[in-house]
Amino acid sequence: MDIKQMNYILTIAQEGGISKAAAKLFITQSALDQQLLKLEKELGTQLFYRSRGSFALTAAGKVYVDYAKQMVDMKNEAYRIIHDMADRQRGTLSLAFAPERGMEMFMSVYPLFYQRYPKINVIPREISVRRQLEMLQNDELDLSFVSAKAQDRPGLLSTTLLKEEFVLITPQDHPLAALAAPPGEPLTVLDAKHLRDLTFCLIYRQSTQREIIDPIFERAGIKPDIFLETASNRANVSMVEKGLSCSIMPYYYVRDRRNVACFRLAERPTWNVSVCCRRNRYLSKAARYFIELAMEYFRREDSGLI
Repeated sequence: MDIKQMNYILTIAQEGGISKAAAKLFITQSALDQQLLKLEKELGTQLFYRSRGSFALTAAGKVYVDYAKQMVDMKNEAYRIIHDMADRQRGTLSLAFAPERGMEMFMSVYPLFYQRYPKINVIPREISVRRQLEMLQNDELDLSFVSAKAQDRPGLLSTTLLKEEFVLITPQDHPLAALAAPPGEPLTVLDAKHLRDLTFCLIYRQSTQREIIDPIFERAGIKPDIFLETASNRANVSMVEKGLSCSIMPYYYVRDRRNVACFRLAERPTWNVSVCCRRNRYLSKAARYFIELAMEYFRREDSGLI
């Protein structure tokens, strides 16, 4: 089995067809199709069912892909170990994190990383948490920085960098704002019943934040009045500052409390900011150093709650 050929077949399987796979591999569709036909002729069986550009694995294809993944993983791991043994500070480090906060962490950490590993090609991506975890399982990422409720993820090793609380924010001229603690004082704690008559701007429904936020309403028996859903916590803060709605979000985004009234919720909803990698997978020295830098960053940035 040829590693290059295995990568071709794995990419076709991942992308579900020749055209997308060829684009990802930077080769022509005809060249990739010829490689697939050549392999199928050699094996004496089809690896894919074809239907109008859609490719689905046959039983033989599933066997091939399962073993090809193992062999490619072994090759990549061997190279990482040998490069570290030789102290060869080259290679690629692929990272992913959710938009907004993740890029802020990267911009702070990367200059320090570059000082030690200037020849490591770092590939940072802003991707949803669910997509990150899929890519990590498919060995398309080395490290994934995720924010989500604490849970075990089969096949992945997760290290908590920060445990963070969600808070309620209202406009400064909202009636509830009169109950808010002044700057420098501990936040006022509100029972969930205070959420009943509020209008909300929340993060979009597919976000892992909603796995924390939605159950708050459900447990209180409240159907929230949602004015707007966005992909940005900062946009939601802006809506609150303009007096258009209230919101619930991680404390990180409102820790200065300058233009909104901020409250803790009685049930203390929290999530974890974590770094994930493949379980039982060798991590290069460069990857381990990046994790160290990220840990230090989140220790410094731990907003806490006073």
